[in-house]
Amino acid sequence: MSTAILTGTPPAGSSLEDDLRSLGFDVRTATGPAGATAALAAVPAAERVALVDHRFVGHVHALRLALTDPRFPAAAVTGALTAQPEARGALANALRALAAGESAADGAGAGLPDSAAARLAADDVAVHRPDLGVLVAAVPADDDLRAKALAETAAVDDEAVRLRSAVKSRDGFFTTFFISPYSRYVARWCARRGLTPNQVTTASLLTALIAAGCAATGTRPGFVAAGVLLIASFVLDCTDGQLARYSLQYSTLGAWLDATFDRAKEYAYYAGLALGAARGGDDVWALALGAMVLQTCRHVVDFSFNEANHDATANTSPTAALSDKLDSVGWTVWVRRMIVLPIGERWALIAVLTALTTPRVVFVVLLIGCAFAACYTTAGRVLRSLTRKARRTDRAAQALADLADSGPLAELASRTLGRTMPARAYSAPLWAAIAAAVLLAGPLLGSNAGTWRAVLQAAAYAVFAGVAVAHPLKGPLDWLVPPVFRGAEYGIILGLAALSDAPGALPAAFGLVAAVAYHHYDTVYRIRGGTGAPPHWLVRAIGGHEGRAVAVTAAAALWHGRGFTIALTVLAAAITLLVLSESIRFWVSAGAPAVHDETGEPA
Repeated sequence: MSTAILTGTPPAGSSLEDDLRSLGFDVRTATGPAGATAALAAVPAAERVALVDHRFVGHVHALRLALTDPRFPAAAVTGALTAQPEARGALANALRALAAGESAADGAGAGLPDSAAARLAADDVAVHRPDLGVLVAAVPADDDLRAKALAETAAVDDEAVRLRSAVKSRDGFFTTFFISPYSRYVARWCARRGLTPNQVTTASLLTALIAAGCAATGTRPGFVAAGVLLIASFVLDCTDGQLARYSLQYSTLGAWLDATFDRAKEYAYYAGLALGAARGGDDVWALALGAMVLQTCRHVVDFSFNEANHDATANTSPTAALSDKLDSVGWTVWVRRMIVLPIGERWALIAVLTALTTPRVVFVVLLIGCAFAACYTTAGRVLRSLTRKARRTDRAAQALADLADSGPLAELASRTLGRTMPARAYSAPLWAAIAAAVLLAGPLLGSNAGTWRAVLQAAAYAVFAGVAVAHPLKGPLDWLVPPVFRGAEYGIILGLAALSDAPGALPAAFGLVAAVAYHHYDTVYRIRGGTGAPPHWLVRAIGGHEGRAVAVTAAAALWHGRGFTIALTVLAAAITLLVLSESIRFWVSAGAPAVHDETGEPA
């Protein structure tokens, strides 16, 4: 139970107390700053407390946005302020200061929530203020103003605004026009039946896994069912976020589930398609693994670019200005969102092609579309970076270093040879590109795949990779270093498995890349949550990207046939055990961040 402290008795006819109780608050009354201080002290320390002006007039959803969002320690709108346990001490200090007459507040407590919010802000306490849009939140000073505020409140449909604001403000064309118009009502149906976003997320995963199972049958009815179920899974995937926004049910566990289940669903479906194709006599595991590698590398490009630039100073670019100008023209917005194949368009494409064609066609079209999208987005970001006048922060450089995922071998090379190399503007991506070329060129283009020469090249890759990250990654194109390393590591696994004659090598490689990709996604979401990368012992234990490259090339040289498949399987299982156990421990801990990409339309 949360507690709401009213600054007095609401006027006759006011529904304020009932509104607060409907939001889960126990309502108490206190007069003046001293009375509010005493009431605050009487509330258990683990509870949320709201301070609400008794004259408040506005929508229930305005109060909901301000007082019940779990992501913010303190939040406010006009006439209402909330503090979670971590901000209660600051609120108590603000009320004591007000009681001592250090800020304006009359004896009846009028304006107390707004005065306390101003005091918190003056003390450098972050107070979130939700974008209310057309919603009303006011503290009228007399009867005429109160009547006007009540009329303005009655003129706006609170529930319609709440439904609209449950939808993401920036989404793909397919999601915006084919899913969200009805999925928001599914979200409301779930909310009214007490379902949580985590339950809907889990239902989405289960639906996708069933779809993968249908695809694995290799029959036309199975493929049709798989396509239909994949769309149903995506509807639920949209619904969980809309339910979280509709009912403000955000959680750290939900953030982790939402972040990881999307990848698990998509990659499990790829595996189902590959199994279904195999039942029909067509081996498409290389295409399935290629699709997973390409999609993961695309995401790493996104993450690295954003981390490098989100807090950069003097962050201006003529290319970015042109992009913003194009976004002001309606049709170009949707075209640009569609050609990058976001998850909605991508899943719709996969679902339709699964139902109508073959797994091979699905993967070929998917690879072509994702390759074009990758070239389009990466070229645009390179052009922005070359024309951008930006000074990157130490935090951005550390984030890129964490995303690089360097292990003991690269660290050793970085501390020795790397420190002797001069740090130039473009040296880091150049050394990374050289490292990738050394690792991939011989085994994939020559005839030394599965030989000890390839192992030596992997060792050279580790050295060059260490040189690439020897200095802080603050150059214009240094954000390319992590995706180059991802492409090199995933590429060598794919290439060696495809070139080997070992039965089952490609499915084993698929599992290995999936395990490593999970680790990289986990790293991204920890960094985005402000908690930093996974612990250093974990990165060292799983070898870093260069250590895994050496391990895979050594396995290919040591074992052939089923031995290589067994080695890949054991490596995948070991990495999965280490990474997943540490990830689960972190995300269910009290220190996990509430990471959400849940920005809805403004109210």
